[in-house]
Amino acid sequence: MSADQLLQTDFNRTVTMAMRDNLESIYRLQEKLYKRNPNQIKRGGFKTIEEAMESGKKSISNAQPPVGLEGLSDTMVLTVALDPLYDGDRVGAFIYGLADMILTSHNDKSRFYISDVLDAQHIYNAARNVEIAAWLLNDRKDSSGKPLLLANEISDEGINISFEREFGQLVGRLDLIANLLDENLRRVGISYLQNLLFFTFLPVR
Repeated sequence: MSADQLLQTDFNRTVTMAMRDNLESIYRLQEKLYKRNPNQIKRGGFKTIEEAMESGKKSISNAQPPVGLEGLSDTMVLTVALDPLYDGDRVGAFIYGLADMILTSHNDKSRFYISDVLDAQHIYNAARNVEIAAWLLNDRKDSSGKPLLLANEISDEGINISFEREFGQLVGRLDLIANLLDENLRRVGISYLQNLLFFTFLPVR
């Protein structure tokens, strides 16, 4: 237990753990994509996958877009990453855009406290954006008809849908938090109306 948990409600703690798990899913996607697309490591100017991974994590934690994408954020970076004309590290851009988009929907925070107010609609929208990003990742191709990035695979050599599972977990957690936010506000409103209905004074201490 850390001292700052004293400033967190149960719900704050739940959202904090969900964000932690979301970032871990994103980093697993990053590693999987680099392994499936090793050419992107060199395009990013890195020598090893470990170097590329570490650089990506630092970019996300410092809110610094990949080189060449300065001034862009969240969905704008995702759009560039999936543009056939983009010649940079497509994995790095995609992962940064995905993480930044989710963080933006949570007011650019990964830990949450009593004073934080989140918008359920923004988080719901982030879940839909993750679904769109996953679909585009599997659908976008270059001018020669080849996928911009290799991800899920169903072939004679085997089946790999681990990417789909990670995206599904991201969507599930985001939808859960959005629903909990709506329910939390609804219960507050219902309790207030019940107090008015039964002429019950609200506690002051």
